[in-house]
Amino acid sequence: MACTHKILEQIQVGPLPSSAPTTSLPLTFFDIPLLASAGVRCLYFYEFPHPTHHFTQTILPTLTHSLSLTLQHFFPLLGNLMCPPPPANPYIFYTHGDSIPLTIAESTADNFHHLAGHHPRDIKHFAHLVPNFPPTQITSTDTFVFPLLSIQVTLFPNAGICVTVTTRHVIDGRIRSLFMKSWASVSKARGGDDDSSCLRPFYDRDVIKDPNGVMAVFLAEYFRVRSTWEKDTSNADVFHGDNVKATYVLNGANMEFLKDKYNFSSFVVTCAFIWVCRMKTEFHEGDTTKPVDDDELCYLAFPADCRNRLKFPVPSTYFGNCLASCKAAAKRSELVGEEGFVVAAKAIAREISRMKSRPLEGAEKWMEDRKNLIRAGNGRVLAVGGSPSFNDYGTDFGWGKPKKFELINHPIFISVADCRDEDGALEVGVVLRSRAAMDTFSSIFEQSLKLLN
Repeated sequence: MACTHKILEQIQVGPLPSSAPTTSLPLTFFDIPLLASAGVRCLYFYEFPHPTHHFTQTILPTLTHSLSLTLQHFFPLLGNLMCPPPPANPYIFYTHGDSIPLTIAESTADNFHHLAGHHPRDIKHFAHLVPNFPPTQITSTDTFVFPLLSIQVTLFPNAGICVTVTTRHVIDGRIRSLFMKSWASVSKARGGDDDSSCLRPFYDRDVIKDPNGVMAVFLAEYFRVRSTWEKDTSNADVFHGDNVKATYVLNGANMEFLKDKYNFSSFVVTCAFIWVCRMKTEFHEGDTTKPVDDDELCYLAFPADCRNRLKFPVPSTYFGNCLASCKAAAKRSELVGEEGFVVAAKAIAREISRMKSRPLEGAEKWMEDRKNLIRAGNGRVLAVGGSPSFNDYGTDFGWGKPKKFELINHPIFISVADCRDEDGALEVGVVLRSRAAMDTFSSIFEQSLKLLN
């Protein structure tokens, strides 16, 4: 299926003049491990059965004005991540005149409902909907300057709208969700000059304490890695190859049955179920010419919001990362065995229990662990992105709830979100390297549901 589009307009959007102060935000030890992340790509699909002229004349002016109003309160997103050479620390910097690119496009392919579905779709068919960051700059003082935010709105005439936001991971998913809901809320109010529905982030970095001196450890590793930077990797291509994405739903009945039977949370049940299905898929689709170590440890890596877990209080609207790095481990043979689900669920539950009581335990090893997990790669590591607590389906610009929410990433990731059509259910986005692998996963998923019930 060919995916083509044309650019209708490219706009630089900033806040109203003098509405936001020049600001420098230092990074904390929660931010440093995520500096190398290429970006997070979130797509919100909305049904919109109207022609192009209706969109450009009535919707677009409201979208751009409401975005400007929202950015008055999220103004650091307009700025840049500044990475000067050592010994200076990286920081976020916003100054008057900073703006973000807003790309307005029109799809010339009649594939809105295909892309906004749950069935397997080629990742490369999403590429024309996702904006790149503006190019990274390198100053005369050898400072890397990375933009933080880029947005594209794509119209599918007489079918729908896709709003895509690409953010750098020096802010976490909670703030991305907060920003999108604020923009949608102001836009739904017809984009007037009333921004009272816009939520206000909390910017004071002094609330983050570092009693164990983790920042010094992370900065030493950051400076070592920074010395290897030679080119802009902020627009790393996730759209190459034959990767396929599909969405799987654990409905309310499935969820309640598993929770009641095994006494685990919705998150544990969902991640354990998908982890086991994924490992069984790897087993079936693996290279049979290479020996497999059944006792090899495999990992499920996931972030955990620490805002309400730390000894020092952190507001829920804190602008920045406040994520603990967690990893559950289990032997490959146990995960693909008859008791794989229980093994996986217990491993995840143990890690969550540890995090709740000691969220910063082992924090000095987060960067090293991240590097080792990336090195272990596909087949041994599955990482979790997103969260049902973000309530992404509550992002309403005035066109109703999204028809579909997508988070685009590499096959090493799954994405977890709330469910559009059923409270208590969860949607999981799965990316695999071929349609054959996705067919295998789908079969294992359905069979596993039947066996568990």
